[in-house]
Amino acid sequence: MWQRSILIAMAIIGLFILPNFALSTSLTVAINLTDADGIGEQVGYITLEDTKYGLLITPNLSQLNPGIHGFHIHENPNCGSAKKESQIVPGLAAGGHYDPTKSKSHQGPYQDGHLGDLPPLFVTQDGTATTPVLAPRLRKTDVMGHSVVVHLLGDNFSDYPKPLGGGGARLACGVI
Repeated sequence: MWQRSILIAMAIIGLFILPNFALSTSLTVAINLTDADGIGEQVGYITLEDTKYGLLITPNLSQLNPGIHGFHIHENPNCGSAKKESQIVPGLAAGGHYDPTKSKSHQGPYQDGHLGDLPPLFVTQDGTATTPVLAPRLRKTDVMGHSVVVHLLGDNFSDYPKPLGGGGARLACGVI
């Protein structure tokens, strides 16, 4: 009799609990400052979680400049520095914005441009970022094998007046 109860309990767990657990699994990505010598100090992490509305990105970051920052998925799973026009550029090894359809268009997270365009990252006066953002066109499987970059400045989701929204230097980065 007790064996039957155990089998029923296992079936309930298998049918109801495990599928929900699998759907709600999240991925944690360490975020480090970028640095001309490579990768700098860790400043926290972000958590990636699929929802029915898209990819939920929850930051837990500190030691950043207060304000709005450009926030993007970049092509390469590398946060190191690289050379551009004989200058070492921190975070350049991450490559360009993730753009699998080759749209070459910076329109933000709600339009048809780069898939790597995320909503802005808000950093409070104490240098922390904990406000989640939602990327409605992405899933975890889309961003695996890429990197996430926090830019020094904000992003206007346009290529005017500056290319790629004017986010500027790559302040922090994490490999997904």
